[in-house]
Amino acid sequence: MSHKYKLGQRVKRLGPTPTNDKTGFGDVAEIVRLMPADASGEVSYRIRSGIAERAVREDEIEIEEAA
Repeated sequence: MSHKYKLGQRVKRLGPTPTNDKTGFGDVAEIVRLMPADASGEVSYRIRSGIAERAVREDEIEIEEAA
């Protein structure tokens, strides 16, 4: 499976995404690394928001629409 999103793209997480005051992780993040597919074949990404970074599966994010 190929990646739907590219490095540097701004995305938002789907579902409830309250800002975490400890890590500063907000609603909008930037893709900083493309990761390989897992056993189910779904690819994942490392995303960064504020000072925090985390891994997410492709089905957990969508492109950030410009306001």
